[in-house]
Amino acid sequence: MSERVRVVVADDQQVVREGLVALLGLIDGVEVVGAAADGAEAVQLVAEHNVDVVLMDLKMPVLDGVQATARLTADNPEAAVLVLTTYADDASIAQALRAGARGYLTKDAGRVEIGAALRATAAGQSTFDPEVARRLVAGLSPAPAGSKDGLTARETEVLRLIAQGLSNGEIAGLLFIGEATVKTHINNTFAKIGARHRAEAVRYAYRHGIAEA
Repeated sequence: MSERVRVVVADDQQVVREGLVALLGLIDGVEVVGAAADGAEAVQLVAEHNVDVVLMDLKMPVLDGVQATARLTADNPEAAVLVLTTYADDASIAQALRAGARGYLTKDAGRVEIGAALRATAAGQSTFDPEVARRLVAGLSPAPAGSKDGLTARETEVLRLIAQGLSNGEIAGLLFIGEATVKTHINNTFAKIGARHRAEAVRYAYRHGIAEA
C-alpha cells in the first residue's frame, strides 16, 4: 500500500457518488482514483488502476455490490472492499462478508469515521459500524461461547484481538510475542475455522462468542 489510500467509489446514485468523491477529497491521505455507477464498472476500474480500497454500495444495477465484491476478492485480492450502504439487515451483512468484504459501514457514517475505516481497511484490518457489530453478535445465529474447531487458548486470544481491529504488530506488542509468531497463530487459526481473510475471521469470532460488540 502506498502512503496515500487509493480509493474507487461505487454507488449507482449520482448525487451520492459525487458527494462521496467530494467528501473523500477533504480527507488527508485519501486519493479517489475512480467513481463507478455499478459493480461491473467498479471491477473494471480496479483492473485499470492501482487501488487499495473500493468503497462499495450494495444495491446497484448490472452487477450488485455483493457480486462485485466476490469478483474482486477472487481476481484482485490486493484491493480490499469496504461496504458503505443504507442497508444493515442480517442478510445484507452476511452476504457482503461471505463475498469477502473487509468492513461494513452504513451511510450514517461521517467523514472522520469513513476516513479511519478506509485507512484501517487498506492496512488489512476490519471495520464495522456499531450497529453492524451488534447484529453480528445477535442476529447471525451465534453459537455458544468457545470454539468447536480446536483453537488453542493463544489462537483464541489472537482471534479476539483481530476482531477488535488490531494489526499484527499491535497484537504482537500486546501479547509480548514476535510478529512472525502472530502470523503463525493467524495462519493456524484461519485454517482451523475455514476463514480466507480477516472479515470472515471476525464474523466467526462474533458468532462463537469470542468477541463482543
